Amino acid sequence: MGTFDRILSHDESLIKNENALDFDFIPKIIPHREKEQEAIALVIKPLFMNRTGRNIFIYGSSGVGKTLAAKHVLRELEEKTDEIRVVYVNCWQQNTSYKVSVSICEQIGYRFVQNKNTTELFQVIARIINDSSAVFVFDEVDKVEDTDFLYHLLEQIYKKAILLITNYESWISDLDERVKSRLMPEQMEFKQYNASETASILKDRLRYAFPEDVWSDEAFDLVAKKAGELKDIRLGLFLLKESAYAAEDKAKRKIELEDVKKALLKVDSFTIKNSADLEEETKSIYDLVKEHSGKKIGDLFELYQQRGGKSSYKTFQRKIEKLSENKFVKTTKTTGKGGNTTIVEKKLTEF
Repeated sequence: MGTFDRILSHDESLIKNENALDFDFIPKIIPHREKEQEAIALVIKPLFMNRTGRNIFIYGSSGVGKTLAAKHVLRELEEKTDEIRVVYVNCWQQNTSYKVSVSICEQIGYRFVQNKNTTELFQVIARIINDSSAVFVFDEVDKVEDTDFLYHLLEQIYKKAILLITNYESWISDLDERVKSRLMPEQMEFKQYNASETASILKDRLRYAFPEDVWSDEAFDLVAKKAGELKDIRLGLFLLKESAYAAEDKAKRKIELEDVKKALLKVDSFTIKNSADLEEETKSIYDLVKEHSGKKIGDLFELYQQRGGKSSYKTFQRKIEKLSENKFVKTTKTTGKGGNTTIVEKKLTEF
């Protein structure tokens, strides 16, 4: 092979399908989530028999395939029948009952939402959907400011299945009792992938995203190892993409160990989200942790109160938990003379 054969030309890329490196990409088969997909399908199954479906609360940490598995089942549902409507709402974007109702209206083809309030819109939704049945999926449901939309759906829609997806198991315990008693959801945890499952999933994505023989074995092994250590498929996909970019920058035709090491330098910007995106109260707690990294959570709460914080200790704990799960901070459970406690530290990702 000549020198020029080893160098990419200006219009060539090492990536054949960049969409396959997006976490929301839905492959034909979702590996290692067969049982979870079957559980989701079972809550929907009664709709095929002209009965109402069941409801399910799905939780687990980021990057474990909750949304992916749900969307895969929904895609199969849409391919199988036109008789069951599918409604998907991301509650990060649609975080009030009114916004949820507008989103549902748009998805079921009702456009005349102006000058109608939430109650009126749900009356329209019920009138349209009650001619058939529907599956409602509310992703990142912990981001909603109120849950009136659930009450409307539970009271007004005859045949439905409701899927609630979140990172936080504790969310369901704080749900309004009038909603919880009507919802009566099954609960399913998506556990984190182990190291071999992580490597297998990333290997599968290689087939979709890259031509054959683009990756050296040692380069891919390092990506799989780091993603396995942090138990985050999203990180692995990020490293696959950034490593390819690093190799392309050097006009190389093969992705090697040095390219992965360069991609690893960008990991902090990936794993630690932008603190500017936090709501004000949570950001103030995050800033407090950065100033007093390594303190016990109880000591941090006292400092929080001294600075005028108004939230209860339980709410403070929950916000710390969310900061931890979203990789802003690191929490470590310890046992001492006074019993169990939690040490909270600012996030330092080391490679």
